[in-house]
Amino acid sequence: MTVTPSTPGAGALAVPAPAWFISDLHLTPGMPRTLASFEHVLERAAQEARALFILGDFFEFWVGDEETDNPFAAQVAARLRQLAQRGVKVYLMHGNRDFLLGQRFARAAGAILLPDPTVIDCAGQRVVLSHGDMLCTDDERYMRFRHWTRKRWVQRVFLSLPLTLRLRVARRLRADSEAGRTQARRDAPPDYGDTTPQAVAALLRASHAPALVHGHTHRPARHESPEGVRWVLTDWDLDGKRPRAAVLQLDASGFSVLPQVG
Repeated sequence: MTVTPSTPGAGALAVPAPAWFISDLHLTPGMPRTLASFEHVLERAAQEARALFILGDFFEFWVGDEETDNPFAAQVAARLRQLAQRGVKVYLMHGNRDFLLGQRFARAAGAILLPDPTVIDCAGQRVVLSHGDMLCTDDERYMRFRHWTRKRWVQRVFLSLPLTLRLRVARRLRADSEAGRTQARRDAPPDYGDTTPQAVAALLRASHAPALVHGHTHRPARHESPEGVRWVLTDWDLDGKRPRAAVLQLDASGFSVLPQVG
């Protein structure tokens, strides 16, 4: 099931509280501690949450829903389905690494695919959700890549390729992306790759929402502007030198970052 995008002024997706928000887990078999932390969060969510939102880059990459049959992906889907079966709504949004996630995986996970952006109504608050890459408009090279890879005919052509070739392309793109990000950190200003204020303000105004939650930039923070409040989710990595993972919660008391989630 895919939820129809909310339009400015239209009714938002009604979501029960507490709602939990995470993004940028970049799950892969090579990150077992990160997976274990995520599974621990699912166990907590079954007891403490009513809805779980995964706002993109859930997997390190995803080249087609045939990957649902992969033992690693099947294990992840089964964990999500168990959560859904216990009455917690599970929502998935595409990221820049896994924008080819489709209905086959969603059904296996008992999850609902959301368009980017989506407006929700939760705990009396209207909130707009996004992965966040669409807000990084100063990165012209990436925005061109995003423009073309979101075209349905381009995706159909790519998905018609053999799975082994698609995986090879994804690994090459990932390696090129990491190399480019490293070079950009050396040469670009500190805010390179971050969202642009104009794009954030435009989304908040168009959504008639006083709050925005997104990931993608790996720069967790709370920002205030005349248009509203912006919560940036952290990426997850419990296998590297700088362990990090967090859940953002929205309930009747407002937003809060849950401690010790992993």
